Amino acid sequence: MEIIDGKRISEEIRQEIGAEVASMIDKDLRAPHLAAVIVGDDPASQTYVASKEKQAKGVGFTSTVYRMPADTSREELMGVIEFLNNDNDVDGFIVQLPLPAHIDEQEVLLSINPAKDVDGFHPENVGRMALGLPCYIPATPNGIMELLKRYQVETAGKSCVVLGRSHIVGSPVSILMSQKTTPGNATVTLCHSRTQNLKEVCREADILIAAIGQPRFVTADMVKEGAVVIDVGIHRVEDPSKKSGFRLVGDVDYDEVAKKASMITPVPGGVGPMTIASLLQNTLKAAKKQVYS
Repeated sequence: MEIIDGKRISEEIRQEIGAEVASMIDKDLRAPHLAAVIVGDDPASQTYVASKEKQAKGVGFTSTVYRMPADTSREELMGVIEFLNNDNDVDGFIVQLPLPAHIDEQEVLLSINPAKDVDGFHPENVGRMALGLPCYIPATPNGIMELLKRYQVETAGKSCVVLGRSHIVGSPVSILMSQKTTPGNATVTLCHSRTQNLKEVCREADILIAAIGQPRFVTADMVKEGAVVIDVGIHRVEDPSKKSGFRLVGDVDYDEVAKKASMITPVPGGVGPMTIASLLQNTLKAAKKQVYS
């Protein structure tokens, strides 16, 4: 069994991006600029945005964070988005989800300029992705594809089962895995809460991508011997033996499934680090369009 080390691969990607940024600066071009908007005090969101800011600066990007209180009005948030849409010094930006209940997330995502939508959530980018056209691919699905590519996982003609149909991970990764690309060209089954005979379906998978949002949902009896298992989930579960009182687990029962898998991503340290690395890749792409156009 081989562990797919997302932490190591994400570091490789950051080094590659850092070298490109240094080359741009050597040519007297400005550094890529990534902005983030966060509304409210959700601890997980605050931690995630802080990590994005740190890693962006680490590769030489300019990084700006707009922190807004939880009672920010729709109009105030839309004003910031309009400003960022029209600021030529900002190459890409994200609006951190979730948003407070009084703000319509869909309306906010639709208001982002697709050319700056480095999260890849705007319908224009989603549509271009589905057609195999140049676009910004959502960060987590792109991170999964990078892991498969860099670990040289054979996907062509393989059976791939995706657990979960969210617009953020499950649905886009199912599209990417079915396309005429490398990695890709897999025969994909997208499963969800209404799927019948779920265990039997999963046991047919050469590649199993778990993004169902339930801790340790995938058990060993759901996994084919020698399968490649990609665990997208991350959950806090109580663990009195830890100083923090909790530990992180994924959607996969790692200890048991690892005994059957040929390759598996750990939690933490698997898919998670790849999400921010992919966001940085998208931002570099957006910046190169700006400065080289």
